[in-house]
Amino acid sequence: MDGVRLTCCVVIFNEDINVLKKMIDCFLSIPFAKKMFLIDNSSNQDFTITNTEEIEYIKNKRNVGFGRAHNQILGHIEGKSDYHLVLNPDVEFDGVIFQKLISSLENDDKITMISPKVLNSDGSLQFTCRKNPTVKEMISRRLGINKDYVKEREYRDIDLNKSFTPEFIHGCFMLFKTKDFVALGGFDSRYFLYLEDADLCREIRKSNRKLLYFPDVHIKHLHRKGSSKRIKLLFYHIASAYKYFKKWKK
Repeated sequence: MDGVRLTCCVVIFNEDINVLKKMIDCFLSIPFAKKMFLIDNSSNQDFTITNTEEIEYIKNKRNVGFGRAHNQILGHIEGKSDYHLVLNPDVEFDGVIFQKLISSLENDDKITMISPKVLNSDGSLQFTCRKNPTVKEMISRRLGINKDYVKEREYRDIDLNKSFTPEFIHGCFMLFKTKDFVALGGFDSRYFLYLEDADLCREIRKSNRKLLYFPDVHIKHLHRKGSSKRIKLLFYHIASAYKYFKKWKK
């Protein structure tokens, strides 16, 4: 894939440096021209990361939120990359998967974003494909009830070893055509944390474009589920849910 230009943005907040280094090493294994922007929202932690042609570290003075941090680099990638990767810091992958991902992304002019199969650290499947969130679904997940309904929202009734176009894909690894990501304006910055990915997927579909789940390749994701463990993150989740349902109520 001579001439391919890939950019990537990772937003970090008080990360485990060993986990972060593994992710960076994975990124550096991608076999073509690339650049990663590491946006640090941490308030009391600075990483010793030397800027290179392939890694640019940007330290924010305060935590500006997930979506707003990603949007900081829109001006740096417009017209300068062909594909843009929104990536979580707790992800591992083999760089060669990008050849298949990009080929599939280019097979259909309507496809804006592609995402691979996502595995837990033990090799089990993470159900990252979802139907658009509902209030019932979010309450059911929190309380551990209505399990059949929750499974139905995860497309468990179809073969998840085959590609398809779901309504929503969780955002730990989202590979975009850069021009489309820029045209969308990135993430809606009104969300401080949580549901930015669901919102953006909905914006993609609203613009008569598609997102593709592509299980021919896979990544691993730690998936820390922070809002179920920390009350502050739970409040962020509730606030984002309110904004999401208010925005999309029609």
